[in-house]
Amino acid sequence: MFDLKKIRDEIQTTMGLSLAFYAENTRPDGVRVCEKHFERVTDDGEYTYFRFLYKNVGYIGILEGVGKETTRYALLLPSFIESFAERDLELSKTDHLKRILKGESSSMAIYKYATKYSVRDRACFVIALHIEKHVNEALSLLEQYGGNTLDTVLQISDDTCVLVRFVDEEADEGHSSMDYADFLVQSLKEELGLDVQAGVGPTVKELKDVAISYAGAENALRYADVFNQRGNVHSYREFILVKMLEGIPESKLSEYLTELSESHVKEIFEDEEILDTAECFLQNSLNVSETARNLYMHRNTLLYRLDKIEKTTGLNIRSFSDAVSFRVLTILHRLLCQ
Repeated sequence: MFDLKKIRDEIQTTMGLSLAFYAENTRPDGVRVCEKHFERVTDDGEYTYFRFLYKNVGYIGILEGVGKETTRYALLLPSFIESFAERDLELSKTDHLKRILKGESSSMAIYKYATKYSVRDRACFVIALHIEKHVNEALSLLEQYGGNTLDTVLQISDDTCVLVRFVDEEADEGHSSMDYADFLVQSLKEELGLDVQAGVGPTVKELKDVAISYAGAENALRYADVFNQRGNVHSYREFILVKMLEGIPESKLSEYLTELSESHVKEIFEDEEILDTAECFLQNSLNVSETARNLYMHRNTLLYRLDKIEKTTGLNIRSFSDAVSFRVLTILHRLLCQ
């Protein structure tokens, strides 16, 4: 087992550097503390400071001296230090990949994984699948349907599995990530009778960015649940507006909702039947006939509900601009009530 003091001693012995460290957001006695806010490396004219993670805890490293050579060491040492923690871990391929997806692996560990499993410089994307039962059987089936030997299936939680798919430009030509997710969902339905929800993350150029795709896939699943989105396959692209608004403080969201709506609009928000009808109408590109068909609803009933929304909110969602405004209002309401 390594600890930071032993790592520091080894660095000082092998590299001839004077190294100290302290945990972020602390002010320990006897250690030079950096008073600046910085991202990677900075200095105060006498000492060079750098940030690093060790076993998922943030630290500030301190090197005596300043200049180009010291800065180079400060840039290299984080990966070097993090690698010691990973030497203590004997991880399987799936456990290693799980750490990468969750952003818990150093750049050096990701490089080693990519090299060992021949996925360097390969574009990839993540499909997250919410599976409520027969998870083991679903995992086995997903492994059989993997598009190539590089793809990896793993279980993230009791009801969530993930497929990391590495793009094969020739085999995947003409097929999108959404097409592939839909194929998996249909296969699980036909083979195991499972009604599965899938979230698809963006395609990234290489493995070091796969955590971004995983976050997008997870968010797509979460937002689809919060907003009662129809269908079984959801893309992160569907919820870009939601993600933008979610980053706004709750107090500001409440202010926007008040400014954009009349007091009696609450009547619509409390009527789930009306909201579901409106959501389906928006998803069907404001097409009355298509929406009525998908809802198994008479056209006149649908028009009555759309008229009710207009009378209550002042928004005619059959027009594009009012539909956008109504969509923003419903997102604000869902975010404040989730």
